[in-house]
Amino acid sequence: MSTQLLETYGLNLLEGDASPEEHMRWQVREMLSGLYPVGPYERRAEQRYPYPKLIRLMPTTSDGMKPLGPTIVVSGKHLSEQGLSFFHPNPLPYRLVIAVLETAEREKYGFLLDVDWCRFTQLGWYESGGKFLRTVELRDAA
Repeated sequence: MSTQLLETYGLNLLEGDASPEEHMRWQVREMLSGLYPVGPYERRAEQRYPYPKLIRLMPTTSDGMKPLGPTIVVSGKHLSEQGLSFFHPNPLPYRLVIAVLETAEREKYGFLLDVDWCRFTQLGWYESGGKFLRTVELRDAA
């Protein structure tokens, strides 16, 4: 447990004088601080936004015109003006995909995405992400 975080909120959980509700609230704050860290170690220049939506990925050729495999659905994590990160249960066999994102009004946009990183998570899923290369006109494929 972070002593600094405990002191910030006036809790002394180590001595057991916090109520169960205070203890629960501290644990939620601890989880949120790990999800949304602030500090000098952030190396990304652009702002990232949570994007907890389902996303269609269509493997494609470099011109974005010819499909190379079946569409898969992934779970979005973060969206920025330059790229996207997401979770998926199986390894991705393709690097270039068309990512189909949906607005709140259910309008769909397509982006040619270069999936340039992937890591295995502790829970058996994969987390991947990449950079947008350009927009892609969606026809009946989405």
